[in-house]
Amino acid sequence: MVINFQEFTTSLNTISNSKPCVVNSYNEWDTLQEVIVGRVEGAAVPQFEANIKVDAPPIYWNFFQQYGGQPFPQELVEAASKELEQFCNILEAEGVTVRRPDTVDFSNTYKTPDFEASGLYAAMPRDILIVVGNEIIEAPMAWRSRFFEYRAYRSLMKEYLQRGAKWTTAPKPLMSDELYDFDFAAKSPQEQEALVEQGRYVTTEFEPCFDTADIVRCGRDLFVQRSHVTNRIAITWLRQHLGDMYRVHEIKFQDLNPMHIDASLVPLKPGLALINPTRPPVERELFHKAGWDLVEAALPTTPDYWKLPIASKWISMNLLSLDTERVIVERQEEPTQRLLQDLGFKVIPVDFRNFYTFGGSFHCATCDVRRDGQLEEYGFSHPLDVDER
Repeated sequence: MVINFQEFTTSLNTISNSKPCVVNSYNEWDTLQEVIVGRVEGAAVPQFEANIKVDAPPIYWNFFQQYGGQPFPQELVEAASKELEQFCNILEAEGVTVRRPDTVDFSNTYKTPDFEASGLYAAMPRDILIVVGNEIIEAPMAWRSRFFEYRAYRSLMKEYLQRGAKWTTAPKPLMSDELYDFDFAAKSPQEQEALVEQGRYVTTEFEPCFDTADIVRCGRDLFVQRSHVTNRIAITWLRQHLGDMYRVHEIKFQDLNPMHIDASLVPLKPGLALINPTRPPVERELFHKAGWDLVEAALPTTPDYWKLPIASKWISMNLLSLDTERVIVERQEEPTQRLLQDLGFKVIPVDFRNFYTFGGSFHCATCDVRRDGQLEEYGFSHPLDVDER
């Protein structure tokens, strides 16, 4: 069947204009109207599972071994929660509707036929939810500590469904031992990096698993990376689920410990994206052929003593675009602010460094439910060669 993209989008836009959907987002930069912001109340330190050993720097392994399954220290929760509240207030002052997940005690333990674990948090909606058009896709996740994370969002998901949105949950993985390469996890970080160069990760291809933070959207084109939490069978599922109206491209970065794409590639507006200078995309030339400028992000300013057990300093580039002119950036990341100002953006500085400790920044902490835009092409008219792998 041949699909006329222009005719389809014209029909789609006519329908959406006659009855606007509460859920509508096709990219990372159209004018933001409604957003889910995470919360840290109820957060628990994850147990020292295979994924944690791979993704956390070795200096923090003892932290997870000692405190896994217990609530995060109250002083850390209070400091990050205060920043989140201020962030919500700023978003509302900019005209954005803010929604929050339910509060859940993630220190409770649970057991399935395949494993036993405790939870993590509902701090990062970007990891578990992605909006493509009028559809919310709920990710299956890869960490056992995140198996029941969806419970914090169920009230919101049911509401969006009743108001006209499509709600899809990806196939829930068993998270049995077959999903994890325990031999990989037992090796040193240097040995793991050598295996990643060969295309081997801590997650196997036993069943689909992915975090939606491994995906960025540019209209009809979605870019996703194979990482320690996203496998190729999941990329296949996403490609088949979305069908012919979208192109799902697997891309690779010069990253030997990949997890989440939004500290490596950050689209700012049509034709312009930030890239991480320490791990640029391998397919850089393909963006250039599409007419895109890739600008290297400024160096982060987070001091070495700052606690970052499940994130790198490069969450400095994990910003949130309110539209093609306004971006929210951490207040102390002044080099990033200057870079964006030089690129013509209005920067809105917000304190968020205490939230860094929980593993993310503004993009991670949000799921953009509704943006004022429609499905469009942005120059990627040719399939990426990497899709053939």
